[in-house]
Amino acid sequence: MAVKEFVKQHLINPARMDSQGNILWDQRVAGFGGMNLYDKFRFVMRQEKKPFDKEAYERVKGGEKIINWIIPEMGFSSGGHINIFRFVMMLQKAGFKNRIYIINPLAFHTADQCRAFLKKNYVLDLEEIEVSIDVNEMEFAHATIATSWQTAYTLRDFDNTISKFYFVQDFEPYFFAVGSEYAFAENTYKFGFRGLTAGDWLKEKLHEEYGMETDSFLFSYDHKLYTPGEKRDSVPRVFFYARPVTERRNFELGLLALNEIARRKPDTEVIFAGWDVRNYNIPFRHKNLGSVRQDKLADLYAQCDMCLVLSGTNLSLLPLEIMASNSVAVCTKGANSEWLVNEENAILVDFDPDDIADKICYYFEHREELSEVRRRGMEFANVTNWEAEGEKVRIAIEKGIEEDEKNISTRW
Repeated sequence: MAVKEFVKQHLINPARMDSQGNILWDQRVAGFGGMNLYDKFRFVMRQEKKPFDKEAYERVKGGEKIINWIIPEMGFSSGGHINIFRFVMMLQKAGFKNRIYIINPLAFHTADQCRAFLKKNYVLDLEEIEVSIDVNEMEFAHATIATSWQTAYTLRDFDNTISKFYFVQDFEPYFFAVGSEYAFAENTYKFGFRGLTAGDWLKEKLHEEYGMETDSFLFSYDHKLYTPGEKRDSVPRVFFYARPVTERRNFELGLLALNEIARRKPDTEVIFAGWDVRNYNIPFRHKNLGSVRQDKLADLYAQCDMCLVLSGTNLSLLPLEIMASNSVAVCTKGANSEWLVNEENAILVDFDPDDIADKICYYFEHREELSEVRRRGMEFANVTNWEAEGEKVRIAIEKGIEEDEKNISTRW
């Protein structure tokens, strides 16, 4: 479409053009419904800092250590929030006092409403944990932790804390095209926070590329939810973690690979879960399960010979949960995955639909080798535990507070 025609249709009232169709630029009007981008991204601009409260610091000196968590609003059983709250509870049990602050909530109008939602959907001991939906209420803490790129801007402008930490579960600039939001997210790694990263890929990336001081924790799984099952039939079956709304999960790549697998091996059944994919043309044998309850996943994985979990950014928790359920994880190669999975405990594939199809078809024809990968995967998963990873985070936080407290006199 020519620029003039586009502007005529979308930006300019036809009356704002002369008889020859030339745009009268001095009379142009706002377009696209007048979206207020300034309000949307105003938080990126520096705000008035909340200063260090020496009296509050002196009052709690020698007592239990306090942690403020700045958290984006959560949905139902969000994976990222489950992990955040898992560490909140482990630190609570380790003797820390935790406070949760939700930034820019839309669904919650009161703290009690938010607490009720958390109690219903997340495992939290809310008798011991404070919850607020107003970050302006945030008070002194020994450590304050940002948990997403948006929350990092709130922490940047909050100085009423001894140490500032950044709980990083993924490289969030990759969630966007290389534009403004990419830059906004990337800039947060330059704020000088101490990083607590999900895995060594992020630990090394943020340290080497942005100079962050980083400590990492590894992954485990819920041992009560994910237990080994046995396949109840002989149908060749592949699970696909299908998230077309999440680009880093490579839905199109997986779909092409699965179509090729079905062409070569028509008796294969594909299980789609993670999102409702009914609006997509899927010309092969499949079941669309959409969102599946957590307590149903272990058996679902066990009924599949292989489980395809693609990721263009940091690895998710799924591969370990799949291994613990007695199935085989098929993951994409790269440093973002291979800090946890490898050729011993999983099947690694290129970001290439033909390579994915080749590998999965190969293992369908070589069942003994597939069984060996399954065995090694389960052994690997079984030696992991969240308590050990929580201890790593506890040590990193206490170390950071101790080091930063030595320079506390510079705050006043």
